[in-house]
Amino acid sequence: MRKIAVLVLLAISVTPLFAHRVSSPSGKITIEVKVQSKRPVYSISYAGKTVIAPSEVGFDFAEGYFGEGVAMGKVSRRKVNDDYNLPVGKTSHVHAVSNEMTVSLVEKTGLKRRVNMVVRAFDDAVAFRYEFPEGNNQLAIKNEVLDINPAGDPMFTALPLPAFINTHEGRYTIGKIAALEEGKIMDMPITMEFPGHIIMSVTEANLRDYSGMYLVRKGNKLTSRLSPRMDHPELSVIANRPHKTPWRVFFVSNKAGDIIASNVLTTLCDPCTAEDLSWLKPGKTTFPWWNDTCVPDTTFQAGNNFLTAKYYIDFAADSGLDYHSVYGYGDMPWYFDDGPSFGWAGPNADLTRPVGQLDFPAVCRYAHHRGVDIHVWLNWRALYKDIDRVFDKFNEWGVKGMMVDFMDRDDQEMILIQEDILRKAMEHKLFIQFHGASKPSGLVRTYPNEFTREGTLNYEVYKWDGLTLGPDHDISMPFTRMVAGAADYHLGGFRAVTTEEYKPRFHRPLVTCTRAHMLGMYIVLESYLQMVCDDPEAYRNQPGFKFLCGIPTNWDETVVPAAEVNKYAVIARRHGKDWFIGAINNSEARTLEIPLDFLGNGIFTAEICSDAPDSAENPNHILESSMDVQGGTLTISLASGGGFAAKISPAK
Repeated sequence: MRKIAVLVLLAISVTPLFAHRVSSPSGKITIEVKVQSKRPVYSISYAGKTVIAPSEVGFDFAEGYFGEGVAMGKVSRRKVNDDYNLPVGKTSHVHAVSNEMTVSLVEKTGLKRRVNMVVRAFDDAVAFRYEFPEGNNQLAIKNEVLDINPAGDPMFTALPLPAFINTHEGRYTIGKIAALEEGKIMDMPITMEFPGHIIMSVTEANLRDYSGMYLVRKGNKLTSRLSPRMDHPELSVIANRPHKTPWRVFFVSNKAGDIIASNVLTTLCDPCTAEDLSWLKPGKTTFPWWNDTCVPDTTFQAGNNFLTAKYYIDFAADSGLDYHSVYGYGDMPWYFDDGPSFGWAGPNADLTRPVGQLDFPAVCRYAHHRGVDIHVWLNWRALYKDIDRVFDKFNEWGVKGMMVDFMDRDDQEMILIQEDILRKAMEHKLFIQFHGASKPSGLVRTYPNEFTREGTLNYEVYKWDGLTLGPDHDISMPFTRMVAGAADYHLGGFRAVTTEEYKPRFHRPLVTCTRAHMLGMYIVLESYLQMVCDDPEAYRNQPGFKFLCGIPTNWDETVVPAAEVNKYAVIARRHGKDWFIGAINNSEARTLEIPLDFLGNGIFTAEICSDAPDSAENPNHILESSMDVQGGTLTISLASGGGFAAKISPAK
């Protein structure tokens, strides 16, 4: 009898079935994989409702399309428990449970190729990727096919981009699928709001040795495009077998906050292999480029010189900031560069050779004396051509990290370059801040020295075109770009004006959100190197600045008490025993009741910065107050373009 039972089970495991499903541990989310019209398709349901109707997957390989005539072979299943710590992140410890199935997709005729599709279902997302088994032939992919056929005509928030080479910055398009320009690539994450208050955000995780993926509207569905290689533009990926694709991740919930607070992306990435991470120090930094390197009330000329750096180092030390950023002055970098422009490194650019008027080692010594660390701006081309020598010199000087700028691509080569920079920087105990770069993909778990990255239209634009920004743009960030991970947003502008009063100016720029909105952004946005980018005069004796300096940049826990896509977001983050609540609002004034059940039992003291009654007309005005709270709810009033920030600590 025992032999018969084993044979029956074996037959079931290898016999192709019409459809295979895997559900989340709660049973609320289900993804189904089957062959339909001789092609593999997947579909996703939430609480019994279809959100993604059957949608084709496959590969356009150099040797021919994989998908037509594919059958499902062996299927295996397992439960995955993942417990890990994040030294840098929105939570310090993650416990993740998912159900996984692996489906073997096999061509019945022709080349008879096999690709394994690995599918995982979490309580707040489903994800799948492909594994290519060992083989003699090199993997050459023109495009990976990922169709998304949404059910129920959802509302989209999507970022259209002009070309594959781009800064990943732009205004979001919000509307039904007809509002998306057909054929134009769109960045991920892309967010959909379905009837019945179901929200989905689509992105990718563990992007390594592969090209970044974009989405394109094709009729009433979306389809994928991989970024082409620069050396072989007819291909997107060239790799040796065995190989794995990134994970295709579909967050789905009836609460937007579940998507914001999710840790699925880091869970799908590989653990960090470094043994010593004690040197990691997330924090806040100056960024003089934003304010045009103002040095008010001084007797010296601003420039690439020691005195300018000393002025900002003293400001950082006196304010409790962790870092000072050295970028240069005007359009001149701090290092020798014979390039034709600020964004393109010359053939002899040398990051170990500071410009003649800047005593850079003295800057590092003085910063160390004041308890401030130095990080630098640089062009990636100037770095990568001589990375080991440069990093050795940085260690010698005492530099702690760098902003690596003008990457502007996410083809396979650039993805490999980014990881190489992170890996070598980790070996040299240096942190990285990527600028002009594509979205993150959860690799802060693998490389916790990546503190933040740009990849979004942010407050730097206030210097020349601030009317493209504003609170209605800000509020899209938690539901789109930030779903992918930390976002550098150039925070700290303390010269707020109304939209009617705004004028672009490179020197001491203006912003068009309330000061409470600005303070709330430091809590709402995830970033482990937050900028304090205005000049010291903007902050002197200003309401809210002391509160700003006390906001942590690394967190033990994140919850989202209230959020509605493109309207408002209230995020609570815990650091030790203290909770910080940040709220940002779109241009519609509103009052919210915020549940405080996440605090637990006890009496707490709240220090609050909120919009003043006249904040809509005088956006620099805030109310600073304190009160005791004990469970229940907290009422907050948000002005048009307003915000809220509070520190809640156990009462003494």
